[in-house]
Amino acid sequence: MKQNKNVFDNVLQLIGNTPLIKLNRMTADFDGEFYAKVEAFNPGHSSKDRIALHIIEEAERRGILTPGDTIIETTSGNTGFSIAMVSIIKGYECILAVSSKSSADKIDMLKSMGAKVYVCPAHVKADDPRSYYEVAKRLHEENKGSIYINQYFNQLNIDAHYKSTGPEIWDQTSGEITHLIACSGTGGTISGISKYLKEQNPNVKVIGVDAYGSVLKSYHETREFDDKEIYPYRIEGLGKNLIPTATDFDLIDKFIKVTDEESAHTAREISNTEGLFVGYTSGAAMQAIKQLQEEGEFKSTDKVVVIFPDHGSRYMSKVYNDKWMEDQGFFDAKSVVQATIEYIK
Repeated sequence: MKQNKNVFDNVLQLIGNTPLIKLNRMTADFDGEFYAKVEAFNPGHSSKDRIALHIIEEAERRGILTPGDTIIETTSGNTGFSIAMVSIIKGYECILAVSSKSSADKIDMLKSMGAKVYVCPAHVKADDPRSYYEVAKRLHEENKGSIYINQYFNQLNIDAHYKSTGPEIWDQTSGEITHLIACSGTGGTISGISKYLKEQNPNVKVIGVDAYGSVLKSYHETREFDDKEIYPYRIEGLGKNLIPTATDFDLIDKFIKVTDEESAHTAREISNTEGLFVGYTSGAAMQAIKQLQEEGEFKSTDKVVVIFPDHGSRYMSKVYNDKWMEDQGFFDAKSVVQATIEYIK
C-alpha cells in the first residue's frame, strides 16, 4: 500500500513535532505574547517520549542493547511510561523504580504498559538504599543483560531536546522567541532546548522553574549543594534533592521557585481558561509566568514560550481530585476553580 502521510508504521513515529499553542485568556493582561509547547500531544502524553526513544536508539546503535534485554530506570512516572511504550514496540523488558510521590494514576499506567514497578519512598536521601536511585542501581546489578537509562546523569537526555524540541520551537516562532520558561527536574529538557536556542540567539532568556524544598535554584546561584534547602514537597517531576549532571546550569539564566498550592490551582486554571488539560508541572510553569509578570520581567514585544510537559489525566488522583486538594489544605479563600457535581435521582 502506498504510504499516506497520516499513516504510520508504529506509535513511535508520532513522537515530536508537538504544537505551539497561543495562550489567550490567562495572559490577556500580561506584557508580550505567550505560547505553550504542549508536550501532551506526544503519543505517551509527555515530553519524556523524546528522551526515551533517543536514548534507547542510541544504545541500539552502540550495540549495547539487543531485543530481549531489560531496560531499567528511575522515574517519577512520565519517563517510565515512555520507556515502557518504546520497550513494547522494540521488544525489551522494562523495570522501573518509581517515587512514592508519583500519583496512583501514573503507577497504574506503568503497570498497564507491562512494566515491573518498584515503588520507593520519596522523602529519603538520594544515597539511601531505599531511594529510587539506589534501587534502580541494585536492580541493574542483579539483572544481567540490562541497561540503566539513568536520565539524571545521562548527556543523551540533553541531546534529545537539543536535536528535537529546540529546533521545533525556533522554527515555530520564526526565531522570534525572547524567553523560554521550563520546569527543571532532570534538567534535560531545559538544558537541551536552551543549548539550541542560545546557539541561534544568545539573547534568548532561559528561566528555570524550581520547587520549594529543592536545591536547584540555590545551586545555580552559589554552585554549592545546600542540604538545608531540602524538605518534602508535592509537585512531581520538578526540583531535586541532588544535582543532576543532565542539567547544564550555565545555559539557564535564572531560576524562580513556585509553591505546591499555587501550582495546583494554576494547573486547574489552565484547564478552565485555555481548554488545555495539563499536568501539575504545567501549572508550576504557568505559575512562574504569573510571578515573573508581577516582577516586570516581560515587555510588550516579547514572545514567551512555556513548556507544558504532560497531560492532566496523570493527576486525576491529585490536583484534579477535590478530596486530595482538600487533604493538602489547598482549598481556601484563594481557590481558583472548584468544580461541582450534582447527581439527579
